[in-house]
Amino acid sequence: MVSVVNDFEGVYIRQPKYTDAISLLNTSKKGLEAKTALDFLALSGFTQDEFQETFKTTVKTIQNHVNKDLKLDASLSEKLLKSFALFDTGIEIFGSAQAFHKWLTTPAYGLGNRLPFDMMDTITGIQLIEEELIRLQFGDLA
Repeated sequence: MVSVVNDFEGVYIRQPKYTDAISLLNTSKKGLEAKTALDFLALSGFTQDEFQETFKTTVKTIQNHVNKDLKLDASLSEKLLKSFALFDTGIEIFGSAQAFHKWLTTPAYGLGNRLPFDMMDTITGIQLIEEELIRLQFGDLA
């Protein structure tokens, strides 16, 4: 399924990079093209500081990887793939990347009144946010 998002930086079209845990692992281990990180930055509406805080790398490092045609390491690739999937779900629920980004920066009752954004720096945090989105999607008080 192809996703088309018309939000922060124009129209963004992407193909899902994984459909199950094994394909996630395989794709992550191969490493994503560095441009994928810049694509996520454009889609998400994150500031450069937010991106750097979440992914523990600098935008300048990513740009250098793009210029040298280098791939991202497995850990960063996995976090990006999970983050793209998270945004796909968030956009589906909230209607736009902008609305989802706003939710990410608002305390969530179902996450112990934490900011979901503050949890995105770990895979476990992303999984907890995914679970909260599923609760919201199915009308559970969250």
